[in-house]
Amino acid sequence: MFRTKVKAALVALLLALPAHATPVGDDGLHKPDWIVETFRDMRDDLEDAAAQGKRLLLMFEQRGCIYCTRMHENVYPDPEITRMLTEDYMVIQINLFGNVPITDFDGTTLDERDMARRWGVVFTPTLIFAPESPPDAGTMRDAAVMIMPGAFERGTTRLMLRWVLEKGYDGEEHFQHYVARMLRDNAN
Repeated sequence: MFRTKVKAALVALLLALPAHATPVGDDGLHKPDWIVETFRDMRDDLEDAAAQGKRLLLMFEQRGCIYCTRMHENVYPDPEITRMLTEDYMVIQINLFGNVPITDFDGTTLDERDMARRWGVVFTPTLIFAPESPPDAGTMRDAAVMIMPGAFERGTTRLMLRWVLEKGYDGEEHFQHYVARMLRDNAN
């Protein structure tokens, strides 16, 4: 009887653990294999992403961010989301309080924490979806096609990734209307 209860408790414990634990780096940020390391020159990164047929996505996170952990444990492991982040996006992780230099579209170079301030990022996670081509003038904040601040569930995240790939930001359909239409169409 005791062994049965212990076995049941161990099985329950194992089932409670995340199925796919994402490694965490020395900086305290999650390090899934779809994160790309670059020299963080936005013009070069945008060119590299385009050459690979991908969209550039900047992912702001910070050490100890419970919402970032939630995204890495519960949202990004979704097979369709993982596929898009791997095949359709070039994802660059940026530490909200880090000191790695970033060069903006206008040539300004600042540490991650100062660039975050320049771009108005104050919350983690924040996803910044870059334009398909570099702007003639201005910053990433000016040129971004969408900024997604906060942790969302799988459905909303999946639809945001698709909406950007489908260039929904160029159309007249607001993202929230797109979500409603997708939910309505999939319910039928």
